[in-house]
Amino acid sequence: MKPFTTLTGIAAPLPRANVDTDQIIPARFLKAITRAGFGRHLFANFRYREDGSENPDFVLNQEPYRRAEILIAFENFGCGSSREHAPWALLDFGIRCVIAPSFADIFHNNCFKNGILPVKLPREVCERLMEDARMGGNARLTVDLERQVVVRPNGEEIPFEVDPLRRHLLLNGLDDIGQTLQHAAAIDAFEAKQRAAQPWLYA
Repeated sequence: MKPFTTLTGIAAPLPRANVDTDQIIPARFLKAITRAGFGRHLFANFRYREDGSENPDFVLNQEPYRRAEILIAFENFGCGSSREHAPWALLDFGIRCVIAPSFADIFHNNCFKNGILPVKLPREVCERLMEDARMGGNARLTVDLERQVVVRPNGEEIPFEVDPLRRHLLLNGLDDIGQTLQHAAAIDAFEAKQRAAQPWLYA
């Protein structure tokens, strides 16, 4: 998993509450068995018309937001089903951070497991960040996980909180497997001790 330290990038404003996982990645696209390729289907019902052409009114079809790395939304982002494909689609598109007043619990957990930083900030702050984002490519936001601040284009720093363990894992690019492998030496020592004490179990 790619470490997340400091991200400076284009932020896309999505002024919607209760964006559910079926809106993020519709169920009809959940046929793949790998994580790659979901980005083209991100928000498919919003991004594309019935004939498959792009909807020019949707923010991610507009410049400079086609290159957005940060998404700003309203309350209860990621609600609905528990599909892990939702953060896969965001990450495959290029989104590494989602800022919202609140997140659905399972989606929130899945973000950390897949290298996406979900940042909780009050609605009024999200509204100000959306105004910044609407200024386009010249109004980049910085999300500094090490210092736990979002830096607005005017230099204002907005603090946020992240669970210390999750912060450590993101900063070091550790998913569940990577976290376990940090203890590889202890695991190997335990296995060697078990083999010596009960060799018949390993015959």
